[in-house]
Amino acid sequence: MQVTFYGVRGSVPVSGQEYIQYGGNTACTYVELDDGTHFILDAGTGIVNLGHRLKHEKGDIHLLLSHNHWDHIQGFPFFAPAYQDERNIYITPGETDPFEPDAILTQMSGSQFPVHYQDLKANIVIASQTDLEYRWQVGSATVSRAKMNHPGNGSAYKIEADGAILAYITDNELYPPYKKQTDFLDWVHFAQNADLIIHDAQYLLADMPTKSGWGHSVAEEAVKLAMASRAKRLALYSHDNNRTDAQIADIEAQSKELTDIAHAEIDVFAAAEGMTIKL
Repeated sequence: MQVTFYGVRGSVPVSGQEYIQYGGNTACTYVELDDGTHFILDAGTGIVNLGHRLKHEKGDIHLLLSHNHWDHIQGFPFFAPAYQDERNIYITPGETDPFEPDAILTQMSGSQFPVHYQDLKANIVIASQTDLEYRWQVGSATVSRAKMNHPGNGSAYKIEADGAILAYITDNELYPPYKKQTDFLDWVHFAQNADLIIHDAQYLLADMPTKSGWGHSVAEEAVKLAMASRAKRLALYSHDNNRTDAQIADIEAQSKELTDIAHAEIDVFAAAEGMTIKL
């Protein structure tokens, strides 16, 4: 299993000299299995560059969406494989409330986009509500999911394949002021012994309580989850759009200090565009 980050920002894409090291595109992570299966986690603006790569490769594409907020679907109208004949794209929507499984397509309609989604050439299949399960097979992979704590809800995903475990838990508030969909101990169980956890780390303690309830976690909380889960690696993800490279590097350093103090054998790092990890 190989994991590559194509977009690691939350909220809106950013550009400029202060955002080069970690990148400015919104959420998109590509997972390629040893058998060539293509998984994409979220369709933020990072999916545009990924599409330029995948249009030259064969095989079905399995797109797993956490939820329908713009920073997680806004890149799909520019995703090159969607315009290819005889290309199969299977979309698993997040468990949102209300449940709107076709939101990624209907953004391409009316006055919102010049190309209507019905004119896309690819064979696009969206799982209906009756099709959705909490654990299923995609080729050699076992995929499972859990409900994330976020306004409007959504889904986190776990991919088990090639002897490795990847847990993708973005836009998740571990300690929300509203009713939890999934509590901390359930997250520990979900991500148990993961080779890599990709977790929301958009906020700092200094951002609270102003942003409590907005659906994102403090970096320190993500570190505690990774340690409790006995994960091997933690990628801090969904960086605040205003956070500069230097500020993200500071968060990474502070997170590493926590694991050092706890004598935890875990590799903590801030996710960056173009970073590839072999699991």
